[in-house]
Amino acid sequence: MEVERRIQRLPQSVVNKIAAGEVIERPASVVKELLENAVDALARSIEVDIEAGGAELIRIADDGEGIHPDDVELAVTAHATSKLQSADDLFHVRTMGFRGEALASIAEVSRFKLRTRKAEQLTGVEVDIEAGILKEPRACGCPAGTTVEVRQLFVNTPVRRKFLKAPATEFGHIAEQFTRIALANPNLRLLLRHNGKTVYDLPATSRLSERLELFYGTELADKLIPIEAEAGAARIWGYVAHPSESKSTRKGQYLFLNGRWIQDRSLQHALGEAFRGLLMVGRYPVAFLFLEIPPDDVDVNVHPTKSEVRFRDNQQLYRLVLSTLRTKFLSMDIGAGHRLEAGSEPRPSTPPAAAGRQRQAQQELVSWANSALAGWRPNSDLADLKAKVEPPRVNWPSPVTETVPGANAYGESAFDTTNRPGDAAFSGEHADHVSDDRRVTDADSAEVASPPAAQSSPIRHVSVDESRAGPASADAEIRAMQVHDCYLVIETTQGLTVIDQHALHERIMYEHLRRRVLAGGVEVQRLLMPIPVELSPREAGLLIDQQDLLRELGLQVEEFGGSTVAVTGYPVLTRKTDPVELVKGVVEQLEQTDGKLSRRDLLDSLLHMMACKAAIKAGQRLSPEEIETLLAQRHLVDDAHHCPHGRPTALTLSRQELDRQFGRLG
Repeated sequence: MEVERRIQRLPQSVVNKIAAGEVIERPASVVKELLENAVDALARSIEVDIEAGGAELIRIADDGEGIHPDDVELAVTAHATSKLQSADDLFHVRTMGFRGEALASIAEVSRFKLRTRKAEQLTGVEVDIEAGILKEPRACGCPAGTTVEVRQLFVNTPVRRKFLKAPATEFGHIAEQFTRIALANPNLRLLLRHNGKTVYDLPATSRLSERLELFYGTELADKLIPIEAEAGAARIWGYVAHPSESKSTRKGQYLFLNGRWIQDRSLQHALGEAFRGLLMVGRYPVAFLFLEIPPDDVDVNVHPTKSEVRFRDNQQLYRLVLSTLRTKFLSMDIGAGHRLEAGSEPRPSTPPAAAGRQRQAQQELVSWANSALAGWRPNSDLADLKAKVEPPRVNWPSPVTETVPGANAYGESAFDTTNRPGDAAFSGEHADHVSDDRRVTDADSAEVASPPAAQSSPIRHVSVDESRAGPASADAEIRAMQVHDCYLVIETTQGLTVIDQHALHERIMYEHLRRRVLAGGVEVQRLLMPIPVELSPREAGLLIDQQDLLRELGLQVEEFGGSTVAVTGYPVLTRKTDPVELVKGVVEQLEQTDGKLSRRDLLDSLLHMMACKAAIKAGQRLSPEEIETLLAQRHLVDDAHHCPHGRPTALTLSRQELDRQFGRLG
C-alpha cells in the first residue's frame, strides 16, 4: 500500500542546497558573489587566489570594513544582511548584493573559512563551516578586512562536481567575472592568481581606458571611441570600439548599470542598430557602456544572479543609447579609423583615484623559448634525417618558395606566395619564426608539385567542351577573365558562368583540409621561435581545452603563462595567413559554439573557418596561371557548386537568357 505523502517544512540545510543550486552554478559564481561583497565593503584592494580552476580553492581577501565580531555567525546564515532594513529598500538598492544568500549557499556545498577584522578591533574572528555545519567562532590575528576561503567546492554534492569542466575552462569563466568587476571599478586595486601564477595585477586608476588597455591591449585601446550623454536623470558614458574591431559574438559587449554588469536584449539591440550599415551581417560591435539612473527607476530583484533587471522606462534608455551613438558617429569620419586622443576620457559621475601600471616585457618569451630548445644539440646526422622526412623538391622557376605535399592534386603551390596586401602582417613580422621542419605522411613524401606555367604565357583559349569535360590538359584552353578582382567569367556550352573566386577556393581548401584530417596527415609548419598571442583568460581557457582537437588540424598551441598562448606550429595550407589572426579566428569559432557542438561538428566548424582564412580573397588580383589552376581544380572536389558555408560558388547566365535580353528570340 502506497504511503500518503504529507507536506512538510524542509530542513534549513536542504533549503540552502536548493538556494546554492540557483546562485552557485560553478566556481565563477562563487568568485562573483565574494567579489561583490568585497566591493560593498568599500575595499580599496582585493586579491583573488584560485587553484585548479576554483574546484580546489577560491580565496578572496579584501581590505574593506570587515564584519563586527558579534555578527560573524549571522553573516553566514541565510537571508541575513546589513544592506536592507525594510521591503521599501529593495527599490533603492545601491549595493551589489542585498539578499543575504551568498555566504550561506557557498558554505553549504564546500569547506568554508571566514576571517575578518574591523580596523578598530585589536583581534579578528575566524569561523569554519564544513559542508553546512558551523563550528564555534574563535579569535585570530588577521589584517583589517575580510578573507574568505572556499575549498573543495561541491564536496558534498558529487553530482554537481562531476559537471565541472576542465580547470582551464572554469578559470576562464572566473576571469570573466573578475574582468566585469575590474571594469566596473577601475578605482580598485585588483590581483588575480591561478595556481600561484599572477594573471592580472591591476593598479587603481582614474582612467577606464587604462584598464581597458591592460585587458585588451593597445590595438583595441587605440580604436576606442569615447561616449558621453545625458537625458533627464539618466546618463550614459563609456567607449565603443571602431567597427573594424567587431566580433562574431556579443561577448565583447559590456553593459553596466549603476556599477553592476547586466544583460539586456533591448540595450544590445539599440547598440546593434547604432552600428547598422557599419558592420557586416553576423558581426557585433565591441562596447563598454555605463548607464547611471536613479535606483528607484530599476528593479534589480528579478533574477537569481541579478544579471537581468527591469526598467521603469525601457524606451527612454533605448533612445538614449541609440541617439548618443548615432550622433557621435555623424560627428566623425568613422570610416577612416579612430585613435583615442588625450583628454577625451569620459568620466563617471564620481571620479575614482588614479595610479600607474607597467606592462610585462617580452623577456619571458625569450627565456621560455630558450628553455624549450635547451635540450637540442647539433647532430651530424641532421642532414641525413632531413633527407628522410622532407618531401622531394623541384626547383621550378616560379615565385613559389617551397613545395607543399599534395600540391599536385590541389594546385596550392601554383598560387603566388609572394606578398600580397593581406600577407604583409605575417611575412614581415613573423617570417623569422618559421622552421623548415614539417610533419608529412608517407603518401605525401612521394608527391611532387606540378610546375607552374611560364610567367609570360597568356590565358590559353581552348574548346568549351574540353573545359566542361574535366581538368584542363596541357593543350586545353579556358576562356576566362577576372572582373573587379573578385569574379571569374567563363564561357560554357550553355552560356556564361560567373564564379566567386573566394567561395570556390574556400571549397577547394576545405575539401583538402578535411581529407588530410581524416587521413591524419595535415602538414605542419613548425616554428623555431613560438609566436605569442595575447587573449583573455576565458579565451585562453577555451583554446587550451581544445588543444588535442586543434592538433588534428595542424594548429599547435601551448600555454605560455597568464592568458597568453604560444603558437608553435600551424597548417602549411594556411601559411599565407598570420598565425595570430588564425588563432583569434579559432577562438571566435569556439566562442560561437560555446560547447554546444559535438566533437565532430566542432571540427567541421573549425575546418570551415580555416579554409575561409586560407582561401584567396575578394579584391585579390590573380595571374592568368592562377585563374587557370583554380578553374581546373573545380573538378577535384565533391561539391564545387557551394562554399562550405552554403553560398553558391557560381551563377550561370544561359545562352537563351542572353538571346532573350538582346531581342534575338522570336
